[in-house]
Amino acid sequence: MADVNQKEENFIQLKKDNILKIRIKDSEGNDTGEHLEFDLEDIELPLKLNQCDAKHKKNLVDLQNRYKIIDNQEDKKGKFILSWKEEEKIKALKEFYEKEMEALDLFLGKGGTKKLLNGRNPYISMYNDIAEIIEPILPKLKVRSEDIKNKIVSKYGKAQEENNVLK
Repeated sequence: MADVNQKEENFIQLKKDNILKIRIKDSEGNDTGEHLEFDLEDIELPLKLNQCDAKHKKNLVDLQNRYKIIDNQEDKKGKFILSWKEEEKIKALKEFYEKEMEALDLFLGKGGTKKLLNGRNPYISMYNDIAEIIEPILPKLKVRSEDIKNKIVSKYGKAQEENNVLK
């Protein structure tokens, strides 16, 4: 007789093939315990990188425009020590940082930028620094449609070739 209180659960095991896992070290070379993962078969990965770069360029233009608008207005006393213009520029810069992190996370994955900052607050050259950090791994991430086509052909072979599906 089966135990009535025992609950039977069914599971499926997910595969994690062709995932590039990059561990993160701090500035002293110590493992942070964090990592980034990239799906090498994600055909949108190059598009995500392009989208990330396009958003970065737009963010820069937006910040410059906001600074020009602030600079063209009359300055007045701020709430505390800073003037109104200084406070507004800091607010604009904070929004810029948030948008930069969103742009980077398009490519790095959600929370990827925070992992690379390793507790540091965002800063003005953050995008360029992170781009420099990830540059050596970009060749490993390049996925070509031809490679995916060859993989499909080798796996499913004759059925697709006979039907001219991939040609």
